[in-house]
Amino acid sequence: MPPVHLADDQATLDFGAALAARLRPGDVVALSGDLGAGKTTLARGILSALGLAGEAPSPSFAIVQHYAPPETRIAVAHVDLYRIDDPDEAGELGLDDLLGDHLLLIEWPERLGASPLLAGALRLRIDPAADGGRALTAALPAAWEARWPA
Repeated sequence: MPPVHLADDQATLDFGAALAARLRPGDVVALSGDLGAGKTTLARGILSALGLAGEAPSPSFAIVQHYAPPETRIAVAHVDLYRIDDPDEAGELGLDDLLGDHLLLIEWPERLGASPLLAGALRLRIDPAADGGRALTAALPAAWEARWPA
């Protein structure tokens, strides 16, 4: 599948909004890319479309930012693992306990190692594009093949 071209921040927010319409509790969206790639911008587009008023803060320092109805349409845990050095540290966050009834948006998922939490995750990678925009590539698990935005 070819990368999705995201021309700017607004296009990234818009893509997040389109994706939000297909998200449900139990989904894991793994967001990868270098610092400043647009992971948090994409997450903000998702959260806004799920009903969050105002701009979502980056969870860089809190590590996990929780949202729940009526603040958002579904319960969401926005996770930023940048400051996690060892996958065992991530295990202490209780993400497995949230999986059944939350949408998990996980930035820096590679910090989880070979966690089973990522087994069915929608994996999105954002990289700089030659024109100054972004290129989003997706690895779709079977559960996402029919839901992926066209």
